[in-house]
Amino acid sequence: MIAVIDYDAGNMLSVKKALEHLGREPVITRDANTLANADKIILPGVGAFGDAMKKLEDYGLVEVIKDEIKKGKPFLGICLGLQLLYEESDESPDIKGIGVLKGKIKRIPMGEYKKIPHMGWNSLDYPNTGKLFAGINEGSYVYFVHSYYLEAADRKTVTATCSYNVQIDASIEADNVFACQFHPEKSGDTGLHILENFINL
Repeated sequence: MIAVIDYDAGNMLSVKKALEHLGREPVITRDANTLANADKIILPGVGAFGDAMKKLEDYGLVEVIKDEIKKGKPFLGICLGLQLLYEESDESPDIKGIGVLKGKIKRIPMGEYKKIPHMGWNSLDYPNTGKLFAGINEGSYVYFVHSYYLEAADRKTVTATCSYNVQIDASIEADNVFACQFHPEKSGDTGLHILENFINL
């Protein structure tokens, strides 16, 4: 069973639909026992870092997430779900993230591309080999919507980057923890392939 964590995060249904398209029957839940019985867990997310952390805490999900990750269960964060796995964010400087990974979430600076948020399709570079990108060519395009980006402390965990005014760590893999700043559920066949690779871990 694949569990999609429900904390009023916005893109749960689109993730569910993508998984159903791949022939799976995901469960949207915030129940600790259901999450404990899941084979894989996905933390989606659209919105503000501070508000999301408050929701996770209110629903008692922060420790549940940490416990399930400690068990070695495959865990995928998507967009805000990636950012929440880290220690802190410029978006909500007084709010601590889940903190299972080390790094900083920074605001995308102004630059050549004036429009913030970074919204639309961008190509990926692969600084390190990633299981999520097996069978997917470097340079493939995926869909982003975000104003903040990851700067991971451990550069070996970064499996995909893109450029938008700054180098953005677009995907990471750290043992059983996987995360994408982009939205695989909105990234066409490439995104479905990424989700399939996660399902098949």
